[in-house]
Amino acid sequence: MKADKRLVSTSKFLSLVLRHQPDVIGMSLDEQGWLEIDGLIENANTRGKKLTLDLIHEVVATNDKKRFVLSDDGLRIRASQGHSVSGVNLNLTAASPPETLYHGTVDAFLPRIREQGLQKRSRNHVHLSADQATATNVGSRRGKPRLLLIAAQRMQQAGHAFYLSENEVWLVDSVPPAYLTFPT
Repeated sequence: MKADKRLVSTSKFLSLVLRHQPDVIGMSLDEQGWLEIDGLIENANTRGKKLTLDLIHEVVATNDKKRFVLSDDGLRIRASQGHSVSGVNLNLTAASPPETLYHGTVDAFLPRIREQGLQKRSRNHVHLSADQATATNVGSRRGKPRLLLIAAQRMQQAGHAFYLSENEVWLVDSVPPAYLTFPT
């Protein structure tokens, strides 16, 4: 079934604002990454992006990746993870990962990853998946996907902290090459 273009467009816009550039609508995220929904709607509409409360609620409810979450009182919204905005602290609690986690990438990045491991680069964390299908899907966004296996429990035993976001994406500061298995 084809995705509703309006929902996809709104989800991409919310990802931009809530993960990377809240300033495109003249706003700033608070320390936990929240934005007031009323301000989001007003500022987006003023800048030509049509948003309504119902549309935001529909995007939050139907997003298959559960990228966004509403505050308990329903007045604020934030991205579940993936921030490149500095200073955002999602107050995640360290969690014990499964034995193996996965990361999807493409051939062009493999030489750098073999040398440096997985780095968060402009984001606050490296994103890992608990299942191969999700990681493969993520890797396919930039071409033919390559699946990397991460020895997550070994990493944790060596002192690396793992976090599980609200939408079940595993987060870590970096993955050194020694904990990676590369495709053959």
